[in-house]
Amino acid sequence: MNNPDLFIYIITALLPLSAFLLVIQVNPYDALVIRGILGAIAALVYAVLGAGDVALTEALMGTLLAVALYIIAIRSSLVMRLGVLETDLLTLKTEEKDQLFLSLIDNFKSIIAKYYLRLELVSYEDLNNLEKALQEKEVHGICFQRNNENKLYLTQIRIKRLYEIFTRESSNINSNFTYINLLEK
Repeated sequence: MNNPDLFIYIITALLPLSAFLLVIQVNPYDALVIRGILGAIAALVYAVLGAGDVALTEALMGTLLAVALYIIAIRSSLVMRLGVLETDLLTLKTEEKDQLFLSLIDNFKSIIAKYYLRLELVSYEDLNNLEKALQEKEVHGICFQRNNENKLYLTQIRIKRLYEIFTRESSNINSNFTYINLLEK
């Protein structure tokens, strides 16, 4: 066995290794990096074996284009849309910030950041529009103050996995969580 054959075997052995690493990734951004590496290794194998046209196609389409499209897809899908009342959202932008609502939103952001999600707040002018947005699946959950006396917020979530995340992680948050199963209604 000469050196070029050993080189080909080593590069070829990296294909299943990188594919295995890709499958076991939890972080989607790490998976994208490994997907790019997998495509680059495949292109290198094709080039070493003399298939330059296939190597170029793999490098351009299989690596660059695929990774770019995956980035766009992952970035747009890792968002939790939370409906809030317009009055609550306005308090975040004024100097007289509602500290309870501010800490609630900060806690939400820190909880879902552990799962590589972003929180997007969507404002609605009244409670009827807020509940309608949840029913029509415009948002993943809604958060509103039940009554002004006890300063307790109610958070209704329509996605079971998000509900499980929040109930497991939210021991010190001033909000009651409920799961709304829209399929049963």
